[in-house]
Amino acid sequence: MGDIRGLARKVLPPPGLPRALALQSVIFAVGSGTYMTGSVVFFTLYVGLSPVQIGIGLSVAGLVGLVTSFPLGHFADRLGGRRTWVGGALMGAAAFAFYPLTTGFWSFLIVLTVEALAEVIANSGRAVYTAAALPREIRVRAMAFNRAYLNVGFTVGSGLGAAALALDSRRGLLLLMLANAAGLVVNAIFVARMPPATAVPREATEKRPSPWGVLRDHPYTALAAVLGVVGLHQTIFADLLPLWAITMTDAPKPVLGALFALNTVLAVALQVVATRGADSLGGSTRLLRRAALATALACPVIALSGGTHGWVTIGVLAGGVVLTTATELWSSAAQWYFQTEVPPPEQRGAYTGASRSVFGVARMAGPASLTFLAIRTGGWGWWVIAALFGASAVAAGPVVAWLGRTPRNGAMPVAERAA
Repeated sequence: MGDIRGLARKVLPPPGLPRALALQSVIFAVGSGTYMTGSVVFFTLYVGLSPVQIGIGLSVAGLVGLVTSFPLGHFADRLGGRRTWVGGALMGAAAFAFYPLTTGFWSFLIVLTVEALAEVIANSGRAVYTAAALPREIRVRAMAFNRAYLNVGFTVGSGLGAAALALDSRRGLLLLMLANAAGLVVNAIFVARMPPATAVPREATEKRPSPWGVLRDHPYTALAAVLGVVGLHQTIFADLLPLWAITMTDAPKPVLGALFALNTVLAVALQVVATRGADSLGGSTRLLRRAALATALACPVIALSGGTHGWVTIGVLAGGVVLTTATELWSSAAQWYFQTEVPPPEQRGAYTGASRSVFGVARMAGPASLTFLAIRTGGWGWWVIAALFGASAVAAGPVVAWLGRTPRNGAMPVAERAA
């Protein structure tokens, strides 16, 4: 019986709100995973778009997220996390319900823009609500469970999406969009029934601070830049590694599916464990440094696969996946602490939005530049990418120290609060 209870503590989030948030993650991810599996097929065969038109639309959506993250984060601070979250989910459901009515590029672009706005609104609301509603001592651990359960939901949703595609018909493609729309409605209802977050009183003044003060918080902007660079591990895993494996190694194409599955299994199994130490400024700094060093090491490992053969190549690529997944786990844990404990409680949405805007710049510039370095150079560019992550690891300590000793809105600096 004791072994069963111990296993349950490792697999299940703490009861109450943390468990409800984990269940919400599954509900959302099942619908989203279903959509993501067949979205390109839907846009190509159902709507009749060309790959170039789809790429332009996705770029516009990325630009919308980049521009609106900061103001919509401030909006979530003013309106409240739960209401903003529900509104974003319902707006997203409406966008997906209208996708089957799109008949060309311009209608697709309009709906995609609405969907991008809805995603930013919902994510801003979720960030504000989660940070305010969860007690500080379990906040990062609960977020780790949310991330793990999100991956479980994506896996289930991917299977459902593959089943819909197997129908090989317009009806199957239609199911992809309607399933996600229905999932977002259920998600909105579920979120609306969560308990309200307790408002946190402002520490030093009753005057509501200006959101533009976030942009003048240079230590936080510097940290966001470091996180943005470290966040490029997603581009390396999702884009560069598959492209490198296909074009520069002898690895068979089906191996890519196994590598993605390895990432998912590791993320589900180890995300909670990876949060150890992320409950303090010093611990989160160490996690961020480890995250940067893991991908700095992954780059030459992946480059090595260009000169190996057979099973050795597969093993080397798997090692690269393990290292980039370690970056994903450690950087997520550190980022949750920085985004919830550093900002003033009444400005968490604005700070999170500003951080996402900086990260968006990195994501826009990263794919083209990293692809050039890794592929067009024949492989030596991997060392340049490794040096970039190594520099981020070196910068993490001084930047966080600067962040910790800087007061915000008259509140005590984070380092002194922690002490």
